[in-house]
Amino acid sequence: MADFDLVLQGTVVLPDRIVEEGYVAVRDGKIAEIGIGVPPAGSERHLLGKALILPGAIDAQVHSLSQKDQEDFVWSTRSAAAGGVTTIVDMPYDEGNLVCSAAAVKKKIDHAAPQARVDFALYGTVDPEEGAARIREMVEAGVAAFKFSTFGTDPKRFPRIPPALLDACFAAIAPTGLTAGVHNEDDEAVRTYMEQVKASGITDYRAHGLSRPPITELLAMHTIFETGANTGCPAHVVHCSLGRGYDIARAYRRDGFEATVECCIHYLTLDEENDVKRLGGKAKINPPIRPRAEVETLWRKVAEGNVWLVSTDHVSWSENRKTNSDMLSNASGVPGLEVMVPLFVKGALERGVSLTWAAKLMAENPARHFRLDHIKGALTPGTDADIVVLEPRETVYDAASSGNNVVGWSPYNGIRLPWTVSATYLRGKQIADRNKVLAEPGSGRFVRPLPRQIIAGETA
Repeated sequence: MADFDLVLQGTVVLPDRIVEEGYVAVRDGKIAEIGIGVPPAGSERHLLGKALILPGAIDAQVHSLSQKDQEDFVWSTRSAAAGGVTTIVDMPYDEGNLVCSAAAVKKKIDHAAPQARVDFALYGTVDPEEGAARIREMVEAGVAAFKFSTFGTDPKRFPRIPPALLDACFAAIAPTGLTAGVHNEDDEAVRTYMEQVKASGITDYRAHGLSRPPITELLAMHTIFETGANTGCPAHVVHCSLGRGYDIARAYRRDGFEATVECCIHYLTLDEENDVKRLGGKAKINPPIRPRAEVETLWRKVAEGNVWLVSTDHVSWSENRKTNSDMLSNASGVPGLEVMVPLFVKGALERGVSLTWAAKLMAENPARHFRLDHIKGALTPGTDADIVVLEPRETVYDAASSGNNVVGWSPYNGIRLPWTVSATYLRGKQIADRNKVLAEPGSGRFVRPLPRQIIAGETA
């Protein structure tokens, strides 16, 4: 009888070290043993040579339902499985269903569960007309964090939360220990600059960056972190395109406040003068893609330890929403679930960033951030056996060729990847074999944060 259900041998990336010729052994869906040398027997045993064995990634920012009748969880989680992402955290701004109550949370869980191929957690938010009244009930329903915005894209689906209401929401969240994540663009400043761009007549790729210059992000970040400082709530900026923003967060942490910033893979990969110029609306993202010099500054922030986690901000808009010649008329956001892990590994190795640090930003820190680290985030005994294997095989990314994306376009098409996802495991079961996704809809589970005592006799 085999000792374990699954044994993988290769270069194992642990939280504190890399073990060459190491192995990971799995029993009953959990990591059971980490070792080095001759691997033990297993019902399924793979000797993978130089392949990298990392914890499955947790994508902290996914929009599965932003466009009706478009992507949905059946496709977003398929892309995730193919890309080595074993848990997604889905945003609350669904077209037709703002997730702002316990009933809306339950509705989304019931909707997603039969479709999901990987595990999923959920963000909650508020309806500005209701204020903070439903925050506690959403915590009890199992949301992993809350999301707000200092900029209003749509008054109902993606509303601006003004300063006094943001403060009230932060104050209501603070006792629960969950994090308040905020989209960081100052509404008044963005609208002023947008009007200036429109008046100038500029409509090409330059228009988007000009309409959202750095000051629009930085003003909002001060509002967000000062609100956290005022309420004692962990404050998190869900995407920052500027090195200066990470310095602002570091200053708040130095003063004793919980202030973190997330970096999306597009800010570490694409630049304005080459990629936005070439792709136009297919590289329109809020906040905007910045010049190449800023991209390299962000990589320095990664190396310095000032980036808390890396995500995709994944959204698969239909192509007709991304190809308008008037740059400002395009939808904002890009898909990335299938390619985040190999892109970040590529960039990290090119710049001397260790694989342990890369794994921390894609798995361990997201698990801690959403209070899922009791079951997710690292290759340590007792956690879920969520594993991604990357082999040293060069591929050129093409979103249409894999069949794992609801859209065939990607701003990352044509990028050479020296490491390619060859297998993904969810709780010890293989869910992807190279480009072939093996997981059936319903394989994934809803995961919720570990409860925290907040009042005697109560939990959240």
